[in-house]
Order: sequence, then structure tokens, then C-alpha cells
Amino acid sequence: MSQPAYTNSQIWFAEFIGTAFLLATVVGSGIMAEQLAGGNVAVALLGNTIPTGAILVVLITMLGPISGAHFNPAVSLVFALRGELARHQFGIYVFMQILGGIVGVWAAHMMFDESLLQFSSKIRTGPSQWFAEGVATFGLVFTILATLRAKPDAVAMAVGLYITAAYWFTASTSFANPAVTIARGFSDTFAGIRPADVPAFIIAQLVAAVIALLVCRWLLQDRDKSV
Repeated sequence: MSQPAYTNSQIWFAEFIGTAFLLATVVGSGIMAEQLAGGNVAVALLGNTIPTGAILVVLITMLGPISGAHFNPAVSLVFALRGELARHQFGIYVFMQILGGIVGVWAAHMMFDESLLQFSSKIRTGPSQWFAEGVATFGLVFTILATLRAKPDAVAMAVGLYITAAYWFTASTSFANPAVTIARGFSDTFAGIRPADVPAFIIAQLVAAVIALLVCRWLLQDRDKSV
């Protein structure tokens, strides 16, 4: 995720547009999947999963050279702690990610003739859900850092495949992203989360991201002291 010489406005817009497309895909595919699944939740989840994994590969591939393609405050936090993202950039990254996520949700609502402004009523809470978010985020950060060390060109594919898998092996369907979590609180659709449940998800995500960073520092230290 090394960055050529792009302007700040280009970098920040990349984070904005990437997160917007990610959320438009997550929410839009959720609406479409629910409409076509005929009440079969497993089929609807599959219809939500595949586009999400696919768009991540596309977005990271094309925007990674510009901003690093974080699209995720937890990922930005990890890179800030590694000294690879300046403190002032971190704050702007997070702002653009959250803003982009909300705009992406609104775009999905407009495409499917849904009310633009919504608040989700979908309950996602409890220790198992919080632990699942921790596992999902730990795995995502672990995937990014370990793949960066092993094969940097494979990060986009690795992240897309990891999220595709994590949709199914985690009880929370792997939000693994505070910006995604906040934005999905504004969609009372298949992919939504009740706003009251958002803070606990975010705490679990951020704690797990830091733990993943510490684990990778230890695990990869023989090969790269800077991890």
C-alpha cells in the first residue's frame, strides 16, 4: 500500500469514493438479495456476500495506489500506530470514510426507491455478536498486514476473499469496520444495524484491530522489524 505523489485532495477523495462504493454495494446488494430471495435468508446472505467481496477487490486494486485503500477507520488506526499515516491524515481519513459510507447508503436507497433517510431497527447485540466483530476485525487486520509482508500485490484479493468468508463464519456477518457500522445504522434494510447497537460493535472492532497489530509485530518480527 505504498503511495505515489498524489495531492491530499486526491487521497481524501479516494477514501471517500471508495467507502461510498463499498456501502452502496453492501446495502444495495442486501436490498436486491432480499427482494429476490423469496424469504430464504441464506440465499439473501449469499447475494449480499458475493458483491461485497468482489467490490473490495476492485476498490483496493484501483484506489490502493492513491490512498492505501483503507475505507475503514480501524485499518487507518493500525497504519497510524505503525507510523505510516500522519495524525492529521488519520482524522481526515476517518471523516471521509464515515461521510463516504453514509453517502453510499443514501445512493443505495435512491437506486432502489427507498426512503433516503432511515434508521435501522435490526437488532445486532450481545456478547456473541461483539466477540464475532472482534474476531472479524482481528482477522481482517491480520490478513492485511501478513499479506503485505508475504505478497503485497495480493492484498486486494486476500481482503476480498477474507470478507467473503467472514460473512459466513462470524455471527455478526463481519462488519469489521467502524465506518461501515455507522453507515449501516442509517439503513433499515437487510444490511442494517440498530443505531443503539453501533457503539459496542465499534469498540470491539477497534480493540481487535490493535490486538491484531500487536500479534503481527510479534509474529513477523524475524522477517520485518517494522511490522
